[in-house]
Amino acid sequence: MSEGRFSAGGPMKVVIMAGGRGTRIASLRADVPKPMIPIAGKPILQWQIENLKASGLEDITLVIGYLGSAVRSYFGDGSAFGVHISYFEETEPLGTAGALFKMPSLLEEDFLLLCGDVVLDVDFQRFIAFHRARGAWASLMAHPNGHPYDSSLLVCETLPPSEPGGLPVETGRVVRSLSKEDPRLYYQNRVNAGIEILSPALLEEARRTMVPRHPEAPDRIDLDRDVLKPLIGSGRIYAYDTTEYIKDVGTPDRFRETEEDLLSGRVHARNRSVPQRAVFLDRDGTLNRHIGFLTRPEEMELLPGAAEAVRLLNRAGYLAIVVTNQPVIARGDCSFETLQEIHNKLETLLGREGAFLDGIYYCPHHPDAGFPGELPAYKGPCSCRKPQPGLLLHAVADFHIDLSQSYMIGDRDADVETGRRAGCLQSLLIETNAPGALLEGVRSLL
Repeated sequence: MSEGRFSAGGPMKVVIMAGGRGTRIASLRADVPKPMIPIAGKPILQWQIENLKASGLEDITLVIGYLGSAVRSYFGDGSAFGVHISYFEETEPLGTAGALFKMPSLLEEDFLLLCGDVVLDVDFQRFIAFHRARGAWASLMAHPNGHPYDSSLLVCETLPPSEPGGLPVETGRVVRSLSKEDPRLYYQNRVNAGIEILSPALLEEARRTMVPRHPEAPDRIDLDRDVLKPLIGSGRIYAYDTTEYIKDVGTPDRFRETEEDLLSGRVHARNRSVPQRAVFLDRDGTLNRHIGFLTRPEEMELLPGAAEAVRLLNRAGYLAIVVTNQPVIARGDCSFETLQEIHNKLETLLGREGAFLDGIYYCPHHPDAGFPGELPAYKGPCSCRKPQPGLLLHAVADFHIDLSQSYMIGDRDADVETGRRAGCLQSLLIETNAPGALLEGVRSLL
């Protein structure tokens, strides 16, 4: 297999698939391609180009088809927008990747690929650095969203702890891709956002091994089904997790919600370069029913109002991050794999009600020894067990969080003390297992 070709730095070429018909959103505008539908005063595609320009990405190829003349006449050569735009026109539908195999001379190095119907505001340079550091064939941007049940999900490799008393190591390497038709019980809300960095080496390998799914139209190629999924086994495809704003505006409801977010400034506020506001949430007794030591997915049960509370945080632009002590690991009552399944169920239950978590942080340690079956490496003092602030500080480093504009909510005095020690603006104590308590608490903060 050939190695990915990429430069050590410098600008990256961008390809935007801008020929979408937008059948689900035709009630708003049927006379222009979907990327040209105005939202908050500009075409969707213009918002993307401005975000690319702000990230130093100015060499853009637009793949056009349906009503492509509307795109050409509006953007021209891109000079009015401070970028250089070239065009590739599909004379017949080529799927989400067919055009990439017809312009190899334009794609001689790794390139960024976008769908032209997505509203986003992303720190692309951080994404590019992630990709280049791994020498990946493909890096797929992934994020949590409020409808994971009808989205494509990515499953990534997790390795055992690399040191005694440590946590499992997530490498970011994709090991499975689940389409919405694939069976799944409980899952991590890691949605394929449809934004990729691809290497020519990926396309070369796909060209060599690909079996056309449409023999009558062999040039019609689906990026996910025909290119990415078959090559996951290469170990060269990675997921880049982000909490930045990325939304497909394919339905009228999502369109209106996104327009409100653009006008309010919430879209840009989620850019990774901007300090983030967060609400840190305890788990047991706050989000889900506290039953003592929860050790099986079957025992995970959301409290009434919990999903609505998280959904309010999502809409208000706060990161919703769980921070929880889980001594069941140290006690030997639960494995890391089972704890992940428990958290997968938590994310699944929230997703079914349109809510999502931006992160889950847990402490596996316990200070006291003497339990049958305990794991000695996880016994003893640590900096992550609440009321120590380690979990929050870890999240701060991962998400660029401004603690002075963030909150902590929990059902124990230790939660309140954790927020205080970390430097949160406010810590809120709620009643354990009380229906609606979290929702009332969130409303009081917002």
